[in-house]
Amino acid sequence: MLFRPRYTIDTIYHLDTKQLHEMGIKAVFSDLDNTLLAWNKFETAKKMDELNKRLNKANIKLVVISNNNSRRVGKVLDPYHIAFVAKSKKPLPFAITKKRKEMGLNKDQVMMVGDQLITDIQAGNLAGVETVLVEPLIKTDKWNTRINRFLEKIIFFFLALSHRVTFKEKLKNG
Repeated sequence: MLFRPRYTIDTIYHLDTKQLHEMGIKAVFSDLDNTLLAWNKFETAKKMDELNKRLNKANIKLVVISNNNSRRVGKVLDPYHIAFVAKSKKPLPFAITKKRKEMGLNKDQVMMVGDQLITDIQAGNLAGVETVLVEPLIKTDKWNTRINRFLEKIIFFFLALSHRVTFKEKLKNG
């Protein structure tokens, strides 16, 4: 299904590099706001840096795929030397596909992680990569994301009819 994540996990910070290696994952593509960082605060920047270092040590590349502009994303990520694609136009899959091909990776070597079904998971599914839904880091959103959250409640309702979406500390089939 277009909006169904392949996996769920409570937070991107609990991704297990050993499990990612077993899955053949070479790159973790991630949303920025409310996935790596709270959209209105930067208290998780240290955790983001630690995750990036842990993934790099395991030879897995972290790449942020964001709908935000380059100035905003670069201001946050450049100090940590994290690659990114800005203005990605999620839920369209083109930015994910283009970056994956630039990196010389197959679809099954890339995982898209995000907190929104309508943008992150749909884009990952359309791009044919593994998808992971995480709980948002904080419960508030920018005004433009609130519309998506409303629509997500409807989608979650339909997903829950045949399949319960739960968030645990380890990757779990969505």
